[in-house]
Amino acid sequence: MAHPAHEDTIQLVKEIFRSYLKEGNQRQTPERFMVLEEIYRADGHFDADDIFFRMQEGGTRVSRATVYNTLDLLVECGLVQKQQFGKSQYYYERAYAYQQHDHIICNECGHVLEFCDPRIGEIQDMLGKIHGMNIESHSLHFYGTCENVEACDKRKEGLKKGSLVN
Repeated sequence: MAHPAHEDTIQLVKEIFRSYLKEGNQRQTPERFMVLEEIYRADGHFDADDIFFRMQEGGTRVSRATVYNTLDLLVECGLVQKQQFGKSQYYYERAYAYQQHDHIICNECGHVLEFCDPRIGEIQDMLGKIHGMNIESHSLHFYGTCENVEACDKRKEGLKKGSLVN
């Protein structure tokens, strides 16, 4: 479901982030904007170290602390969502111009599948009406195990070697 953002979206989120930093009297460093760009050029879910190592591999010199601190700022200003898929580690995904979706997570290998079903939005609207709430968003995670055991085992092996969740 996730695809890298278009260049016009990247420019727009940079302006949103710039305004957010200015409003909060935060420094507008090139490194913070490089982290933002890396996130919006990426697919799917990632943790802070994924971003750090991708940037290092791409030749961008940025500290791990800058990545973590920038992720916190991006979550605060609504440009990135923070998720926890049943483990203690947090994963992130971009939030701006990104279709509402939900997740199915394998308990064995941690594989995350994104899906979108309009009926969930209808249920959200109905629950809001029934309970007199203006529901603005939701987070829905289903947990299970992969039917393809061989693929699941390969992903588990990849996790042991330090590769990504997806």
